[in-house]
Amino acid sequence: MAQPSERDPLIQGSSTGSEERHIGGKISDGRLVGPLEITTSTRYGILAGIWTATFLSALNQTLVPTMLASISSDFNKSNQASWLGTSYLLATCTFTPLYGRLCNVMGRKGANHTALVFCALGVLMCGLSNSMEMLIVARFLSGIGGGGLLTTSSIIVSDMYSMRSRGLTQGVASVFNGFGLGLGGPLGGIITDWLGWRWAFLIQLPIFGISWILTSYNLRYVTPGKGKSTREVLKRIDYGGSATLLIAVGSVLVFLSERYNEGRPWSSPSVIASLVLSVVFSMAFVVVEIFFAPEPVLAPFLLKQKIPVLVGMSNFLVAMCNFSIMYFFPMWFQTVVLTNAATAGLHLLPNSLSMSTGSVVAGWIMHKTGRYKKINLIFGLFPFIGAVMVSRLQEDSNAFLSWFSIIPMGFGNAVVLQTMLIALLVHVPENQMAVSTGFGQLFRGVGQVGGVAVSSAVFQSKLDTELRKRIHTPDAEDLVKRIRQSARLVSSLPPDIQRSARDAYRVSLKSVFVFAACMTFLAYLVRLPIPDKQLEHHPKPINDNDMPSSQSSSLPESPLDSDDDNEVDEVTVPRRMPIRPRRLSGFESADVIMDLENNKTGGSARPLSPNMARTPRL
Repeated sequence: MAQPSERDPLIQGSSTGSEERHIGGKISDGRLVGPLEITTSTRYGILAGIWTATFLSALNQTLVPTMLASISSDFNKSNQASWLGTSYLLATCTFTPLYGRLCNVMGRKGANHTALVFCALGVLMCGLSNSMEMLIVARFLSGIGGGGLLTTSSIIVSDMYSMRSRGLTQGVASVFNGFGLGLGGPLGGIITDWLGWRWAFLIQLPIFGISWILTSYNLRYVTPGKGKSTREVLKRIDYGGSATLLIAVGSVLVFLSERYNEGRPWSSPSVIASLVLSVVFSMAFVVVEIFFAPEPVLAPFLLKQKIPVLVGMSNFLVAMCNFSIMYFFPMWFQTVVLTNAATAGLHLLPNSLSMSTGSVVAGWIMHKTGRYKKINLIFGLFPFIGAVMVSRLQEDSNAFLSWFSIIPMGFGNAVVLQTMLIALLVHVPENQMAVSTGFGQLFRGVGQVGGVAVSSAVFQSKLDTELRKRIHTPDAEDLVKRIRQSARLVSSLPPDIQRSARDAYRVSLKSVFVFAACMTFLAYLVRLPIPDKQLEHHPKPINDNDMPSSQSSSLPESPLDSDDDNEVDEVTVPRRMPIRPRRLSGFESADVIMDLENNKTGGSARPLSPNMARTPRL
């Protein structure tokens, strides 16, 4: 009789010690239930819980831009307002890679609830903040959880669905993510005008509670143990890489803020110190990743491969374009057109809807044609066209341009991100897929931070120059400072000064939009050398013995096509899952995705030499 191996999705029977770590979950007669054996109602409950949290995470990424004028005016620190966006994205960029490891250590529910607590606590602190500094810290705290919610929800979906249906399920998840991104701006503006900006945060807390209840009650299926203790798994988390990355990126943000947002001279100690720290810790991050980290956040060997590097560069530039425009587009309508916060935020909604549509269209075309290069070449130009249209906006532009000029950017960038993920996965070996996905996501996360930080530096520097060029009153120095610190002040200025301020904002915001257009055009050029490759229509088992027909027919095909509730009672022994060939998904199966102990397929970003390979646990 064949010995059981570490690829068994569920441990048969019971054991003691550290060899078995279960999330929990039993059916009525006490038998443990795996993610493929749960009932339809349980599966729906889990999806409702994790997608509610995903919606909130996405919502908080775009909630702040339409509230910047109100928040910065309350604290009189408009020149620090960009930190409300960059602090959240900095935390997301740095801590998101760790949640995959936590799913192994704490279980799916434990990791998801940890992220949920951090995000909810940060949101609560945002609503209760009494200073800009406290609000920035609270945004950072919520960002630690926000990125984790996206990661854990993707892993949980990967557990529950077969490869055939996973793309469809992830597509539905992207709709929730898209709605969150799209509704953040409008909701932030409406609630700010109606109840005040604090309630835009506090009103989310009951929804966090609903997500907690749904996942607590339903997320109880079993995942396999890997034969390693919690201490051994925790030792392999890349603490050094995460810490040096956090300090390096944070130092760059401080430098940009001090030099351009605050307008301090190059000789200022804070400017020099932040610049030196950014260089030192960037070098330290590279050294740690190459020589010391057991499971590097940035897999060094991928830097030697053409396709991963090009995809990473594209992700970085696309993210910079997206977040440069998303964070400053509403300000155009508040300071130049003089609309209220709610109307300004609503102008982001077409972008969000087009992003959701673009993701679905890209997935459908690739599924039908098995190709990604042509649609990337065609739709990859859309973001540049959209950014140029946005940069051409005028104060008296017609309603069509004001509302829909941003659509090509959102649609095109969604297509690009989808096709680049597939291009990355089909050009790397199977045992590098999980690591390669994280590699691309890291570049995207840094690009999001850079998009807000660099565009803010460009904006503030240009705004200071334009205001000083136009305002020459006796109190010009103080007035320029006040206008920079409070965007909401523009609407209440005397007519002649208001005209000068609006013109200064117009020119400064256009410089941001031109910067975004340059980034997305450069991204298009970077993607041109990436070759096309035929995609597999669907994965097949290695041989007939690996997947019996009865097994394949029992896997849920989509969120709307799953096992009947009464079928679970027939499950006596969890089924053995095969070793699957190349996947088109960014996430591996439940027994592969974060298997830190598996040298062949799992999560290791540092391949071991043959003589270092460990014997698999039988």
